[in-house]
Amino acid sequence: MSVEKIDTLVVGAGQAGIALSEHLAHQGVPFVVLEKSRIAEAWRTSRWDGLVTNGPVWHDRFPNLEFRGNAPDEFVGKDRVAAYIEEYARMVDAPVRTGVEVLQAVPLKGRAGFRVDTSEGVIEATRIVAATGAFQHPVIPPIVPQDAGVTQIHSAAYRNPDQLAEGAVMVVGAGSSGAQIADELNRAGRRVFLSVGPHDRPPRRYRGRDFVWWLGVLGLWDMAAQAPGTEHVTISVSGAYGGRTMDFRRLASEGVTLLGRTEGFDDGVLSFADDARKNVDAGDANYAQMLDAADAYAQAMGLDLPPDPDARATWPDPACLTDPIRALDLAAEGITTIIWATGYKQDFSWLKVDAFDDNGAPIHQRGVSREPGLYFLGLPWQSRRGSTFLWGVWHDAKFVADQIAIQRAYADYDGEAAVVPTAAE
Repeated sequence: MSVEKIDTLVVGAGQAGIALSEHLAHQGVPFVVLEKSRIAEAWRTSRWDGLVTNGPVWHDRFPNLEFRGNAPDEFVGKDRVAAYIEEYARMVDAPVRTGVEVLQAVPLKGRAGFRVDTSEGVIEATRIVAATGAFQHPVIPPIVPQDAGVTQIHSAAYRNPDQLAEGAVMVVGAGSSGAQIADELNRAGRRVFLSVGPHDRPPRRYRGRDFVWWLGVLGLWDMAAQAPGTEHVTISVSGAYGGRTMDFRRLASEGVTLLGRTEGFDDGVLSFADDARKNVDAGDANYAQMLDAADAYAQAMGLDLPPDPDARATWPDPACLTDPIRALDLAAEGITTIIWATGYKQDFSWLKVDAFDDNGAPIHQRGVSREPGLYFLGLPWQSRRGSTFLWGVWHDAKFVADQIAIQRAYADYDGEAAVVPTAAE
């Protein structure tokens, strides 16, 4: 069997792999990108029908290509994003092979590189970049047994309200996905319960600027790490319906029942922590903190931005916060579906290397692994807060490509270039 040899093998043709393609080509690195499905597959098949981007397209894009045909402040749908990534792949002439699955990668013995077994044969690569993204395998906590008499799906499998059986819906998770799905179901006339955990809640727009602009000028996109104690705090923001601030008290006023974190299940009854009010209040405090920071910045910079006193108006406390529900009988409430918007886990089991911590997370510095020749791209907080966004992963990809080019230069050094003859010679 013939073995193909390549300098750098990129695994994954989502936004990370396509961004890296541009930078590797610029550095003159020979490479190929393998994708087991299609380019931008996660955007096509792991998002619900009504999803739109959480940021306007003037901001959430690769630097070298605009969303042609879309207004700058538009929030575009998932299919438009997939088409955009495909367009970018064509623009940079990314060498993508679709329908090829990487089965395992093992370091070569006694020399640099890896043996990579794929569904179409063996490749020897001097370097590997795992660009498989931040959202690989949906996680459903083992709280409700599968035989509990209620349909359970992850938010990755949710498509639209008509997909679900008749009846009320329990949504677990108040990040952007959970909050948006709960809002969509409520607007569709479903009775909705929403389990709310810790979250940040930025304003959609303030003083005439989208929150992505405020995060930029305030330097918050470039935060290198989450503040201690906030590692499990998600962000709740939405571009749906033209872009509105996600306010849980408003959702409650529109009919959504808010609950604390889902804790347990026994004999048909879900139980919840007594923290719904605490979590909503903390989200409100985060919201107010950003307004304060924006006001201070506008004043310090002398910006002529219109004041926005309505942004500080508050909705009244709903009964589900003043008299919290600690237990819910699913059958009595007519709940037929639970949607778990509870995140994802990464799976790098195909990489047979000692480069991970006890939880299976990569050990790296800005994507550079401790395993020689191995790199990661598209990880949450890989270098900064914005690492999982289109523009953020583009900058991370440039750094990784630069590091690969540096290592190639070291490998080309023959041991003589820096030897300077003495005067006597």
